[in-house]
Amino acid sequence: MIKLTDVSMMLAAAGRSVRILEGISLSIPAKQTVAVIGPSGSGKSTLLGLMAGLDRPTTGSIMLDGTDITTLSESSMARFRREKVGYVFQSFHLIPTLTAIENVAVPLELSGERRAGARAAELLEAVGLSDRTGHYPVQLSGGEQQRVAVARAFACRPPILLADEPTGNLDSTTGTHVIDLLLALHRDYGTTLVLVTHDAALASLMQRVVSMRDGHLESDSMPDLTDRSIAGELRP
Repeated sequence: MIKLTDVSMMLAAAGRSVRILEGISLSIPAKQTVAVIGPSGSGKSTLLGLMAGLDRPTTGSIMLDGTDITTLSESSMARFRREKVGYVFQSFHLIPTLTAIENVAVPLELSGERRAGARAAELLEAVGLSDRTGHYPVQLSGGEQQRVAVARAFACRPPILLADEPTGNLDSTTGTHVIDLLLALHRDYGTTLVLVTHDAALASLMQRVVSMRDGHLESDSMPDLTDRSIAGELRP
């Protein structure tokens, strides 16, 4: 489902090149849940952005669902991402001038969904926000904004869901609910879930934990999930 081969990333800073990632090779099969952990500056978010096609690697290839996204044009990548990848940002990235339902409807409208409004309403109901559909982001709490973001990310039912510190700006109770939503999407629809987190407890809920340091993969392990429980239910 996701395959990175010898991926490196260089950025220009203060007149010199800075290596952000170096020689990353990683395969994630379909339907797996993966946590990417590591200290700040280790390259976690850069890696996730490359998986989403938001950036291009300096060297190497990235395959998503059988397609080498490093060869796609910007317009082709945008279409591919809309169909295949949902992305949840730590800072929500909702459009401030649109209501909750309008934010969720945007990817549906771009994909030509005729029932965009109705589908968006169903998704907001599924994440417990049926009474907040007409509210603007500024009128929503952080947890509510993140739930809107999750609904938007899954609007087109992408097979791959990526989340960058999805609980980083939330209190523990609200963060737990958001994670329940993401895990329920994986459980109910077989979505491949990859998330970046600093939270060891959250990482332990994933089937696989990949650790990064200084732009390299440091370890790759499979935690014991026998005691894992999912409290939330989500059936968009």
